[in-house]
Amino acid sequence: MKVQVEAADSTLRATVATKLRLVGIKIVERPFQVPVVVAAAETVGRALRSCPQPYLTGDYRLLVLADDFDPAEVRSALRAGVRAMLSTTSAPEKLASAVWSTNQGESRIPREILLKLLRDRAGGGPDSAPNPSPLTPRQTAVLALMAEGYPNVAIAKNLSCSEHTVKNVIYEMMTRLQVNNRAHAVARAIRAGHI
Repeated sequence: MKVQVEAADSTLRATVATKLRLVGIKIVERPFQVPVVVAAAETVGRALRSCPQPYLTGDYRLLVLADDFDPAEVRSALRAGVRAMLSTTSAPEKLASAVWSTNQGESRIPREILLKLLRDRAGGGPDSAPNPSPLTPRQTAVLALMAEGYPNVAIAKNLSCSEHTVKNVIYEMMTRLQVNNRAHAVARAIRAGHI
């Protein structure tokens, strides 16, 4: 696996690159050579500003590392195509898992970031939707593991079922919640109090 690392400063870039190398991920020095870009800075907004504009076109899969997750900046990042967000202090293994998920096109946003985002939107707004139908116990269990960032294989192992079953449960749950992606499903379920 190869990634491009963009950072607000060279020290942070070196730290992120070292963590990635520790878990076998190669760093590409030339820009625009790989689909996954890791952008790091103190804030989400600054991490995005550290990326050259072509990375923000939707052709690349973005993973943002930051220390501060301002809800407005998180929303802007999601609109810009960011697939995953983690703290800059995340362990190398967690970072590697997020890189792999991002490469697969999955979204990975830690629960605490989603909760902060939802608290900021508690008054409702354009993203509000009708309360979703009650979820089955299996859908709730899958959703809780999705909220923790588990990929389908790990969810299947955790629930002692096949990956195919997990995919079916996710499809049914996303239809029931009227959402288009995993991050939105988790956000909607948290807002409705299902997890």
